[in-house]
This record gives sequence, C-alpha cells and structure tokens, in this order.
Amino acid sequence: MDYRTWSHRTVEVEPSIRIAYIDCPSKIKGPDKGVILLIHGFPQTSYQFRHVINPLAEAGYRVIAPDYRGAGASSKPAAGFTKSVMARDLVHLLDALEIRQPVHVIGHDIGGMIAFTMAAQHPSRVASLNWGECPLPGTSAYVEDRTTHAVQQFHCIFHCVSDLALALVAGRERIYLSHFFQKLAHNTAAIKNEDLDHYVECYEQPGSMRCAFETYRMFEQDASECKEWMASHGKLSVPSVCLSGDKSRHLEAAGKMTAEVYEEGSCEIVAVPDASHWIAEENPEGFVREALKLIERATG
Repeated sequence: MDYRTWSHRTVEVEPSIRIAYIDCPSKIKGPDKGVILLIHGFPQTSYQFRHVINPLAEAGYRVIAPDYRGAGASSKPAAGFTKSVMARDLVHLLDALEIRQPVHVIGHDIGGMIAFTMAAQHPSRVASLNWGECPLPGTSAYVEDRTTHAVQQFHCIFHCVSDLALALVAGRERIYLSHFFQKLAHNTAAIKNEDLDHYVECYEQPGSMRCAFETYRMFEQDASECKEWMASHGKLSVPSVCLSGDKSRHLEAAGKMTAEVYEEGSCEIVAVPDASHWIAEENPEGFVREALKLIERATG
C-alpha cells in the first residue's frame, strides 16, 4: 500500500481543539474532481479507510480523512460530543484547509451520525452524503436499538454509564475492542492482528475511551436536536445513499429510518456484498464502487 502521497497533519478548529487528518491529493493529472471527506466510527480512527483512500484519489478526488474529536491523534476534550459540535469541527477543518466548495461526505457508524448532521445543519457544504451502519438518534431505528435490540446493542447503554464503563474496560481494551470486531464482521480476515493492535493502541491513550463513551452518552441530546431540526427545517433532500454490508443487521432498518428523515426519492439504500459492519475493510472494492456511483450521480 502506497502512503507516500498522504500528509498527516493537525489543525486547531477552535481554541485547544486540534483535529488530526490525512490529506491525499488526487492522483490524476490536472485539477481534481472534488473533495471526499471520510468520517470514521467506533472503535476506529481514520485508519479504517486505509484501503480506500488511494482508490478514491486515483478516481480523481482529493481525500480528507480526519480523526474526529476525541479519537486517534485528535484532542481529547472534556465535552463537545454532540454530533452537531462534532460536525462543526469538520466544517472548521474544511475552512482551515480553504476548501470552500461542497464536498462529498462519507460517514460510517458514529461517523454516519456526524455526516448526517453535517448535511442537515451545513447543507451548503455537502454535495452528496453517503452514510450508514448506525441507528440515527431521533429515528425509530435508534429507539428500537435501545429496546428491542438492547442485548445486541448493549454498548449503546453501557457507554452511557461512563464512570462504571471506564472502570470495567480500563486495562482490558483489547478484549473489549476485539468483541466488536469479531461479532460484527462477515469477512473475518478483514481486521488483522496488526490492525487490532493499531486500534487498541489508539484507545489505550489517556482520554480516548472516555471520549468514545461520551459520543454515546450524548445520543439522547442528539435525538432531541435531530427532531427539533427536522421540525424546523424539514427532511433532507441532498443526494444520498445509506450504505450497509449485505450481511449487516443495520440493513433491515435502513429503509424505515431514512424515510423518516429524507424527502421521498432522495436517499437510496445500498448493500455492499460480502460485508457486514466494517465495509471499508471487509470489501474495500465494493465500498469504493458504491461511493463513486453516488458521487458521479450527484455531480452529473
């Protein structure tokens, strides 16, 4: 894998809040076709996109992959983990990079919630939206994950009891993270030992797991904000796909969930074959193919 064209940098998006990011330029001659913003999920970092950054750049796009607030090499603040604040961080990142044109936003898991919020609250900055593998707070899928599917999705409640959760997970980060990668993968070879090592090292950093749990503890506030925003501004109409692995449990809920927050015909449900939750790692070729389909459709 050729990382030679990747820049690893940080930007202060507000006082004392630094966002780390990968910046990979387009690999075609002449001007790029646009910018793709990749937003990771839990328990991951921008590293989850290691297999797809170069193919997207080879298709003609500049690719920006940040570690969101609290993850990876980014700052670990005490607060600011509503998805509206985390989306604003990324808008400020684009501003700092002098990227003014609307970008193609791709978000997975927690990153999917951030991506959706960015499109809703900053629509002039988003050209297309590709998100999924998450129960969006404020929708029926979110409620069902905390009730009907509470055992499968136990962590959505467990993480909200943050002091206890931290005490129980501290020193056992590898066991805890391995649980999710093993439980939610279809292609079990996708997350290799060295990949798990990377994620564990990131989440063993002081403050990392606390920040991760805070992103979950804010779900109820996120749900209230989403409902209020929809009531005031209406459903989204940005060209979108809700992306799942064809073996993922989230696929079943995607249609109903998106119907609650999108104007009719604005969002397509897409399943990437031979993948479950970790799409960009389980089937990177399928991930890139579907990402580019949406982008090309949105840009005509």
